[in-house]
Amino acid sequence: MQTYDATKLKTLIQQHALQFGDFTLASGKKASFYLDCRKVTLHPEGAVQIAAGMLQLLENELPDAIGGMAIGADPITAATITLAGWRGLPLLGFIVRKEAKQHGTGRQVEGPIAAGMRGVIVEDVVTSGGSALKAVDAARAAGLKIERVLAIVDRLEGGRETIESAGLRLDTLLTIDDLGVTS
Repeated sequence: MQTYDATKLKTLIQQHALQFGDFTLASGKKASFYLDCRKVTLHPEGAVQIAAGMLQLLENELPDAIGGMAIGADPITAATITLAGWRGLPLLGFIVRKEAKQHGTGRQVEGPIAAGMRGVIVEDVVTSGGSALKAVDAARAAGLKIERVLAIVDRLEGGRETIESAGLRLDTLLTIDDLGVTS
């Protein structure tokens, strides 16, 4: 059974996801570094470490389901529910589309979920908190009870405050300080 190793995850992020240069973030903010966590969430060791870390954060507060905004949250969700399955934990996954489908069922939130279930939003990187809050709004509109957001890395740029001011709890595996980067 895999256990979370923060040092291993930190090394994987530093080796594969951390880039320096001039970047524009999803929030529109300019930055001197970028965290492309897909290079870790889609890496075999990274996926296992992230899933183990997410389950460790959930410990005694296991929700009915986890999910987040496509595409960034998809591999986090998939890895976490897979490891949960291996551990015999009844954790379901869901995907939040950027907008509702224009065909089929027309849903914005997909997965084996039902109104009234307790859910947690997962995110790769928290900067402003805006993406997480969009996912929260969509999940709540689908009937999920969302009180918590989990992320791999907090850039420490106001996202925690934004998320917490919306009445949600944010827990992260690492912060940018853990990676030795200064903003």
